[in-house]
Amino acid sequence: MKKIALCLMTACMLLAFNPFQSMAATTAPSALVATTPTGAKEAKTLLLRLEVIKNMDKSNLTSVEKKSLRKEVRSIKTQLRESNGGVYLSVGAVIIILLLLIILL
Repeated sequence: MKKIALCLMTACMLLAFNPFQSMAATTAPSALVATTPTGAKEAKTLLLRLEVIKNMDKSNLTSVEKKSLRKEVRSIKTQLRESNGGVYLSVGAVIIILLLLIILL
């Protein structure tokens, strides 16, 4: 009897974690990833600077200038990542949260 109950609970858990396609409209941005207009302007200027650096002729630059450009590109990319914001949860964290909710409720 215990084996049957264990098998049924396992089957229910496996079926509960199946991903389903959402039919919700995605036109409205969510509150977590909405950016402020000033942040969007800053991001646009940073992206334009990255394009300028990418399109530069780097063959006549010295190694020091190339190194400073690489540092600038890295700093711009980190600024863009930081300004993106949002909350990211791994699959393991979601499973643990769900298990805690099931146990506590």
